[in-house]
Amino acid sequence: MFRIKVSNLLKSGVHFGHSISKLDTKINNYILMKTNGIHIIDIYHTIKKLYFSCLFLKQITTSGKQVLFVGTKRQAKNIIAYYAQKINMPYINERWMGGLLTNFDTIQKSIDKMNLIETNKSLGLYNLISKKERLLISRIHSKLKQNLGSVSKLKVLPDCIIVVDINKEKTAVNEALKLGIPIVGIVDTNSNPEKIHFPIPGNDDNSKSINLILYYISNAIEVGRDLYLKNDAKIRYKKN
Repeated sequence: MFRIKVSNLLKSGVHFGHSISKLDTKINNYILMKTNGIHIIDIYHTIKKLYFSCLFLKQITTSGKQVLFVGTKRQAKNIIAYYAQKINMPYINERWMGGLLTNFDTIQKSIDKMNLIETNKSLGLYNLISKKERLLISRIHSKLKQNLGSVSKLKVLPDCIIVVDINKEKTAVNEALKLGIPIVGIVDTNSNPEKIHFPIPGNDDNSKSINLILYYISNAIEVGRDLYLKNDAKIRYKKN
């Protein structure tokens, strides 16, 4: 699970940072050199930070805790959805709805409303109302589905959020920081790694880089979740 290969990271371009003009000086310690107008990230720092992030994620999911994946940029959205769905975790890859974390009770009401519409539709209850009313409900559901469909199973605040590009997802980062929710995030050379708890220095613009980092992260979560399910099954067996 934690055998992170230098060759794989290099092939994926994880070490390529932004142009020199976009540097955030807080990330200087993770930079190896500059060449052809861009900064090169020290891949060994990436491995170290990725390793400890995976350890942390495995630990919390072994306890049955839930993580929320966040990544709305074009290069990340499909990758975010793939890995989150693969390990049955909630995700946001379209638009961050302000207050999703800090105003969770209100957002939860919208999630419940969306789920209720889907339940009523499956029961055929909307066949009993007018076409105009069905159209209105359908529009409401479509809007809710677009914004909240990927977090429909999020019943409580997540225990951690995983972010691709902490600059683009600054609203999500700020809400998590306000609530003390740990953040694991890919930080490029234009980002401040000190803002989050578990920064992973790496290229957050290249789909191959994003995919590889999320591959390792999702594997760690999957191991932790499977351990939790096995332990939970043993406890249930002993009780019976």
